[in-house]
Amino acid sequence: MPQKRILPYVIMGILLNKDCTGKQIMDEFRFDIGEFWQSSHSQVYPELKRMEQDRWIESYSKEDNDKEIHYHLTAYGHEIINDWLMEPVDKLPVSKDLFSLKTFFINDRNDPRLENLFKHQIQLVSNSLNHLRERRQALFSSQEQIDQQYGHYLILARAISRQENQLVWLEDKLNNR
Repeated sequence: MPQKRILPYVIMGILLNKDCTGKQIMDEFRFDIGEFWQSSHSQVYPELKRMEQDRWIESYSKEDNDKEIHYHLTAYGHEIINDWLMEPVDKLPVSKDLFSLKTFFINDRNDPRLENLFKHQIQLVSNSLNHLRERRQALFSSQEQIDQQYGHYLILARAISRQENQLVWLEDKLNNR
């Protein structure tokens, strides 16, 4: 059974808050949604065309000489995204975690490759954690900002918590082999 396409729902979620150009939608993937969901230019633009054909979104130009195309949700698009948001998530995501895969295949606790893997992973997780904390400070330094984008705040807080826990686990396992 083919998997349900998720990208149109991500795009509609972006358009829930404001009308956007294709570039602004791509910026959302680069800066915020990209922390947990990836999509490329070659996926987004064809999806925008399909969504317009399905009447989930409409496009327009703001001014006669404006070459940028802006997108907004139609009433039907609002129904579709609201129905999707109401659906429960029925399975956990499958992770493609190379660190875990490589670690899985090392059987000897004294294998020198473990130390290298763990030290490198600690650096990656530390860098990611610093980045996430900087994003939290930049986006959510006030309660008003949190209240305006509470879902985004929750996902960022979750990502920070995961990275903090991952770092504790990595350091503990590296130091107690």
